[in-house]
Amino acid sequence: MKPRDLRVRRQAAKIRADLLLIADMVEPGARVLDIGCGDGALLEHLVFVKQVTGRGIELSQEGVNACVSQGLSVIQGDADTDLTDYPAGAFDYAILSQTLQATHDPRHVLEQLVRIGRRAIVSFPNFGHWQSRLYLVFRGRRPVTDALPASWYETPNIHFCTIRDFSVLCGEVGVTVERALSLDARGRTASQQSLRLANLLGQSALFLLRKT
Repeated sequence: MKPRDLRVRRQAAKIRADLLLIADMVEPGARVLDIGCGDGALLEHLVFVKQVTGRGIELSQEGVNACVSQGLSVIQGDADTDLTDYPAGAFDYAILSQTLQATHDPRHVLEQLVRIGRRAIVSFPNFGHWQSRLYLVFRGRRPVTDALPASWYETPNIHFCTIRDFSVLCGEVGVTVERALSLDARGRTASQQSLRLANLLGQSALFLLRKT
């Protein structure tokens, strides 16, 4: 096995399953903006494995420092306020992974994603999952699950939504869904399902989008 092939396999082995699914949606050599990129795990994978021209935005200084220490091009910024600074069509892909629910204005953020990116990739925890529904019905409390592990008073999530909610929002803002996946607790894709079943059984969701 060639040295680069071995490094690619090692890189793929250390990244979360849901991030690998996102990476599979990105064309090699594309221009990518990873918004809320955290410690840079996805961005590093895309730059090394997919040979993309990658940029990142991260709110926390700790995350920015972690990314920069890996040689990634990442700046500190806020998805709610800073995406308007980018020109339309500046990137082939604008990625927002597990961050939409933590934004103050998800509709505005979604509109900006499909403006600055030829395509957008969005993932989020599904509040419509059956465990969340039962938790609320039988305990009368805001659900605490594998996908939503923090208690209500300490969670960074302020806009919980379901897969159905997000699908409706896409229609309202003129966004076409090219591909949608429901994911299990480990971030692996579930079998193909109707929207109703995906909304009930998926712990999180992953959407590939473009402006209509």
